[in-house]
Amino acid sequence: MTTFPKPRNKAGRNLPQAIATGVTLGALVLLAAWVGPRAWYPLVAAAVALAMWEVLTRLREAGYRQPRTLLIILGQAMLWASSRFGVTGLVSGFSLSVLFLMFNRLFHNGRHEKPENYLRDTAVGIFVLSWIPLFGSFAAMISLVDGDRDSGLFILTFALGVVASDIGGYVSGVMFGSHPMAPAVSPNKSWEGFAGSVLLGVTAEVVVVVFLLDGPWWWGVLLGVALVVCATMGDLVESQFKRELGIKDMSGLLPGHGGLMDRLDGLLPAAASTWLVLTVITVVSDL
Repeated sequence: MTTFPKPRNKAGRNLPQAIATGVTLGALVLLAAWVGPRAWYPLVAAAVALAMWEVLTRLREAGYRQPRTLLIILGQAMLWASSRFGVTGLVSGFSLSVLFLMFNRLFHNGRHEKPENYLRDTAVGIFVLSWIPLFGSFAAMISLVDGDRDSGLFILTFALGVVASDIGGYVSGVMFGSHPMAPAVSPNKSWEGFAGSVLLGVTAEVVVVVFLLDGPWWWGVLLGVALVVCATMGDLVESQFKRELGIKDMSGLLPGHGGLMDRLDGLLPAAASTWLVLTVITVVSDL
């Protein structure tokens, strides 16, 4: 009789709930990919706004003074500026957002009272602007990488790579994980899980690039490696963030997953790397 290896680790989540939530999110992404930027941008914008609300709420509960409403509005301005002016609009929006934040924190107690924890709270606010709306804007701009091709193909390239990386890392980590990558930051993140992410993520990207984008296989390898490495580091960044705040999940918004930011932690930096690689590929291929 064939026997299967027993898992080394517990799943750590309610699988039925997690699968149902994942299918729902996947359906939204597929619908947005089919419609194009007109649906993809609003979907990303809504995710960015909710993620910022989660993170800024947790920060305020931990004693960090952050102008939550102002930062969410500035984050939306950054993202929508990229829809019209691309990277130029995004960088301009980010620069103006940082200026607004710096001035807001300077006078949050009025002109006659000195600001409290100015450097700390300003730095944390800039971190949030970079972590969520800046990286999120790159996710949105994936739909604008090449106007001569169907934008849905680029969205699918990104989405399928993320899903494959997540599944490969999850299964490999649960079944074989025994060597922690960074035990001081995330004890459950293992080298075995990372290897599974790389294997399945790269495989998925190679298949997508060859059969959907009609590109050479090594594009898929480049995309897959960049995506998996950035997604893994993004997971570790959020783990340290939650560790310093003493929380387990950002919220209970997504059944089986925790908060929305608990799903976007690796996706956001992965989006930035995917946009960069896809942009370079399209430029080079047109030379």
